[in-house]
Amino acid sequence: MANVTYEQVKQVLAEYQDPYLGTDLVSAHALKNIELADGNIKVQIQLGFPAKTYADELASNLRDVISALAGVASVVVDVSWQTSAHAVQKTLKHFDNIKNIIAIASGKGGVGKSTTAVNLALALAAEGARVGILDADIYGPSMPQMLGITGKPDTDGKGMSPKNAHGIQAMSIGFLVDEDTPMIWRGPMVSQALEQLLRDTRWDDLDYLIIDLPPGTGDTQLTLSQKIPVSGAVIVTTPQDIALLDARKALKMFQKVEVPVLGIVENMSLHICTQCGHEEAIFGSGGGDKMAHDYGITLLGQLPLAMQIREQADNGNPTVVADPNGRIAHIYRDIARKVSARLSRRGRDYAAKFPKIVIQND
Repeated sequence: MANVTYEQVKQVLAEYQDPYLGTDLVSAHALKNIELADGNIKVQIQLGFPAKTYADELASNLRDVISALAGVASVVVDVSWQTSAHAVQKTLKHFDNIKNIIAIASGKGGVGKSTTAVNLALALAAEGARVGILDADIYGPSMPQMLGITGKPDTDGKGMSPKNAHGIQAMSIGFLVDEDTPMIWRGPMVSQALEQLLRDTRWDDLDYLIIDLPPGTGDTQLTLSQKIPVSGAVIVTTPQDIALLDARKALKMFQKVEVPVLGIVENMSLHICTQCGHEEAIFGSGGGDKMAHDYGITLLGQLPLAMQIREQADNGNPTVVADPNGRIAHIYRDIARKVSARLSRRGRDYAAKFPKIVIQND
């Protein structure tokens, strides 16, 4: 029996559609090497997104499809990942210590955006990424309570150290003022505060910084698009028509400022009764799917309206860490993989790799 060839193995990998990349591994440049020796095959796959809880599943799937080829004696599949910095707005440059900034936005308040943002950050960390979260809602900061963090950050006159909770770095105006102190500031002051929180925080080598934006398309969002290098954005909505109207405005805002929208998260898709488990579409159904279809973007996932999500966030232990093996945490991790995988397919930023040329006069 003839041994399997390099081209046969590569063809199998070219036909395997990864559910997170939305394409095959060869087109995504994830195939790094194929070694053949008397029917013994070793394949090296390197993903561009963190995949700690997905790597074994992918390796198993690839072993199965390769083993089906005639002439295969054994198969070893090694799956690793490496996160790169991706392109941002043309006029801006990456921060040295942050590879990618992802904005979480909604056109309307009350759709669960902050809960989604914090669980997304925790899910990316669970997949093996170095993650930070910036609470950009100056008027109504929620991260201190959601992450169960108290106390002010350490400062040295030059900057602040982020607070740490559940394996992620965090910064919020809520760490700097009393919980019941209202921020009675005009727009320019809010924009300046956002910039300072971002630039004065000593973030420690982040793969992803999640920015939880306030609802709407006002001063904070404008500052983000004009002065902060953003690799991509995620829109959070509910299926309700009124929420979708505002979500479309948020999407169009990012399109105008040339920030790619990585997809939509539909929150509160179904209500799950705590007594009987009955599911009911209280806010309607199909809204997020239709919006994704209309604008040619990805529906990243649909989350239920479940009491435990609210309770866990209120108690400082969001769902991804409170119930890591549960159904809802699985949905958040699935969304996190899709977000980071779709970002991995976008153009990379190579500016940091260019040598700096200094001209001196003798």
